[in-house]
Amino acid sequence: MNSDFTLAIHSLTFLALQPDRMSTSDAISESAGVHPVRIRKVLSLLKRHGFINSKEGTGGGFIFALDLGEVNLWDIYKITSVGALQPRCPASNEQCIVGANMQNVLFNIFLGAEEHLGKYLREYTMKEVVDLVNQG
Repeated sequence: MNSDFTLAIHSLTFLALQPDRMSTSDAISESAGVHPVRIRKVLSLLKRHGFINSKEGTGGGFIFALDLGEVNLWDIYKITSVGALQPRCPASNEQCIVGANMQNVLFNIFLGAEEHLGKYLREYTMKEVVDLVNQG
């Protein structure tokens, strides 16, 4: 799984905790401890998929666009990390039974693992993430 997934959740949680005002990418990046350009890339992805809205100019920034209970972690994983669990196999000897079949075997195993991960991540909505953050 890549860091875009965790940065997306961090960004959405930050925005969810400030529902009545716009937040800047600089404020979010400061909270996440990463460069603003990195956060802007993730925010762009979230905006493209309808999770957030933005406004340019003075008083602009980003705001959560959906109900917190409607967004689960699998939704975010799908746009940031789908396929990330797939093993990267080097070019193998196709004349060997292992080399000829290993990539396909591992692909199917890890595809199943990602399906299980999806079932688990669907159980957590952004509302639950925000509640957990508020509990400290």
